[in-house]
Amino acid sequence: MSHPNLYILAADNPSAVLSALQSDSSQASCQDEHGYSLLHAAASYGHIDLLRALVQEHHVNPNLTDEDGETCLFVSETLEIAKCLVEELGVDPKHANDEGLTAQETIESDGSFPEIVSYLGQITGGSTSEVAQALRDVHAPPPLPPNVSVNVGTMTEQEVDGEAGEVDSEFRRRIAELAAREDFHSEAGQNQLRALVTDAIRGVGAETQNRDVRQRTE
Repeated sequence: MSHPNLYILAADNPSAVLSALQSDSSQASCQDEHGYSLLHAAASYGHIDLLRALVQEHHVNPNLTDEDGETCLFVSETLEIAKCLVEELGVDPKHANDEGLTAQETIESDGSFPEIVSYLGQITGGSTSEVAQALRDVHAPPPLPPNVSVNVGTMTEQEVDGEAGEVDSEFRRRIAELAAREDFHSEAGQNQLRALVTDAIRGVGAETQNRDVRQRTE
């Protein structure tokens, strides 16, 4: 007879998981191919009694990590579960995943469960505002090349044409397509923006030079 899938049972039937572990306690610390464990499932679904039983009765390592190096604290969704993990079961709130982020930083970067973020900040002494700023710095787009700036504003076509002559429709199309892409603010997207701006500057410079030559020879 095959064993029931305890990870599925842990979603809405933690008592069935406890019954199964009474028959075979070796399953308590098992992990799937992604490192997902019963600890992660119990924390995510908010089953505090199952968490306590796994650690206190079946002696599962509370700092068990998945394939991303994250403990069950990273998937906690209630303050009660987070407090239980840290204060009762010994989960390390300062543990960092494979990207170097703690549970506090990871949860805050997702914009969810601010009460957990605040609690973990008090426990670890980490400032949530400092964490948020650090994450913004990590994901900030790279700077534009020297002497190149992009001003975002609204101008009529007449104003644009009056300043720089007729705007090339192909250039407009390329800018619009680039701005609509999901990776516009990524490094690759910003590099393409630089290249596009650089091409435009070179084109304007060449056009201006040709116009000056024509004026001198006429």
